[in-house]
Amino acid sequence: MSKLSNIGHALYEGRVSIDFVGRKWLWYGISAAIVLLALFGLLGKGLNLGIEFKGGVEYRVVMPAGQANQANVEKIRNAVAQEAGDAGIDAAKAPVVNTSGSNTIRIQTEPLTNNEADDISSTIQKAVGLNQRSVSQDEIGATWGKQVANRALLGLAVFLILVVLFIWAYFREWKMSVGAIVALAHDLVITVGVYALSGFEVTPATVTGILTILGFSLYDTVVVFDKVRENTKNLTRSRQTYAEAANLAINQTLVRSINTSIVALLPVGALLYVGVVSLGSGALKDLALALFVGMAAGAYSSIFIATPLVVQLKELEPGIKAGDARTLRHRGRRAPVDPYASVPSFSEDLPMHEEPGVDSGDDDREPVSAEGNGVPATTPSRPERFTAGDRPASRSVSPSASAKRAQPSRKPRSQRGKG
Repeated sequence: MSKLSNIGHALYEGRVSIDFVGRKWLWYGISAAIVLLALFGLLGKGLNLGIEFKGGVEYRVVMPAGQANQANVEKIRNAVAQEAGDAGIDAAKAPVVNTSGSNTIRIQTEPLTNNEADDISSTIQKAVGLNQRSVSQDEIGATWGKQVANRALLGLAVFLILVVLFIWAYFREWKMSVGAIVALAHDLVITVGVYALSGFEVTPATVTGILTILGFSLYDTVVVFDKVRENTKNLTRSRQTYAEAANLAINQTLVRSINTSIVALLPVGALLYVGVVSLGSGALKDLALALFVGMAAGAYSSIFIATPLVVQLKELEPGIKAGDARTLRHRGRRAPVDPYASVPSFSEDLPMHEEPGVDSGDDDREPVSAEGNGVPATTPSRPERFTAGDRPASRSVSPSASAKRAQPSRKPRSQRGKG
């Protein structure tokens, strides 16, 4: 844990940095590949819409404990398909049969008439040897499913409009709204594509899960954008380009985003496991799959898609261009910290140069001018330096009257004071 804490501090302080913004085309390529795969599943295979969206008849068979197994599922499927073929009931020729929990089997068919529904119910009872009280049936019209789908699309549209307005008003920047919407669309397409590729049934619980993960993705994106705004508030003082400041913001929130995502994905993964392995089909499985895929995609898009896209849009502004160019020019003129850093290291072939004005004593010849005419070349010499006692007089000393008088002499110390 201490190592993780140290890494988090190093990322926050900028001592360790991952270049998310500089490698944006790599992240764009990875996302494009995933989105294309999701679109292939969505357009090619299609969604497995639940009975709530397309209408039909649903039978629920309550079995004794431990009897809701794959063997009874196959018995019911074969019996219903054979009865539908013999009776000419086309809507029940391909029933959807699966387990729901440990003691329930669910059978779904297309819309049936009352007589056809009763015949299928009797066939199910005979196949597993149960009475009428153990089999319940519900008829769901397609109209209700269309209402659910239309309201889900309406809620999604209202949500996206509110997201654009909120981010625009909070950050005062429409480019961040564009980045957030692209990230949300990225998460939505991937989640729906996973449903198409996996063949999971799309139910109202799925719609609830998708709307929930859009909120989670937006929350993570807003956290990163807020740090970007803080770091880019005064770029001239920080001596950073816009891309560098935004990349620092991603690194500063990276550990937080990873921790938040892991904490959220662990319980959702547990729900998904219980829903798929223990309960079989049901609303819990549909909700958990949407949440798990959407949360993982949302954490990825807020780091690798939203912020690099905003930086790319901001770098098109003339003001940001001029500020980045000024920062780079200032950085190029900055003097090195060590004045001796540019001194070359010693090597055997390093050229040797004499100091100006110093005679090496190895050559007594006078230098010749470059013209080769034998005229000694004049070399500039530095002014001579003298100590205070050696400096020559600027003019001759004139004789004085005291020059003919006897001058006092310094007596030895033993004779001083004696007269």
